[in-house]
Order: sequence, then structure tokens, then C-alpha cells
Amino acid sequence: MKSVAGIRHLDHPYRTLTDGSVMHELSIATHLVAVATEALENAGETQPVTVVRIRVGALAGVVIEALEFAWDIATDCTRCAGARLEVERVPAAVRCAACHTETTVDGPLPFICAQCGQPAIDIVAGRELDLIALEVHDGPGPSAEECHATAHP
Repeated sequence: MKSVAGIRHLDHPYRTLTDGSVMHELSIATHLVAVATEALENAGETQPVTVVRIRVGALAGVVIEALEFAWDIATDCTRCAGARLEVERVPAAVRCAACHTETTVDGPLPFICAQCGQPAIDIVAGRELDLIALEVHDGPGPSAEECHATAHP
């Protein structure tokens, strides 16, 4: 297996809708497939993907379990079909404006500095939604005909 992609932040056009709601996990999964496919094409890689590694922050508004469920649907008949989705969860972290201490937080707002007890509003981690890496193997993937026959018997 070899790695294809470096870290790519997913600037999905539907990430935030006009009413401020976060996009659906199926849309995220579909966009991950598109970004992965583009990375494979840019690298000149022709083999199917075996692993897709992503980084998701606690404040990214992504329900990981729903994303994992949507993954199989989004990857059907793509170069990512059958690929394992590996998710690195990133906790939220804030920096205190008063004492400049960084604190990992796991509770709801307001975020409070663990060092001085002041409100900490500078979020330094936890908003990530990044494609970290793709792994491909040397074996051929299903042909378009095989995929179509499986999906539409």
C-alpha cells in the first residue's frame, strides 16, 4: 500500500447553509469521495483506495457515526468503494486571552480557562474537517460494468 494525499481541508460548498445549519453527513461523505478522487487523479494513481483517513474536530458539527453510515452509500461504485474510513477525532481546545494558556475543553459553552478561570473564546482546535491520507493497493478495483451489475441486478 502507498499513501497518496497529504492534509487537505474540506472546503465543502454546502458546509453551512444560509440558515446556519451544518450540512448533512451524506453530503460530507460524497464530498470526501470527490476530493479523494481528485487527489488520486492529481497523483496519477489508477488503483482503488483501501483506506481514507480524515480528521474531524469536536466542534465541526459532524456526527461521526452518521458519517460512517453514509460512507458506504457515498462510495458505492467509486474508486473508494470498499475503502475503510478511519476517523481521527480532535478535541476542542481554546486559548485564554488573559493568560494565554491553551486548554482542552469537552463541555458546553462557555469555555473557561483551566489556569485562571477566565472565559476563553479563542478556539485553536476542534473545527477540523480534513482529509489526511489515502491508501491504495496494487490490485484492480471493480469495473464500471461489474459495479453497475451489482448495484442494479
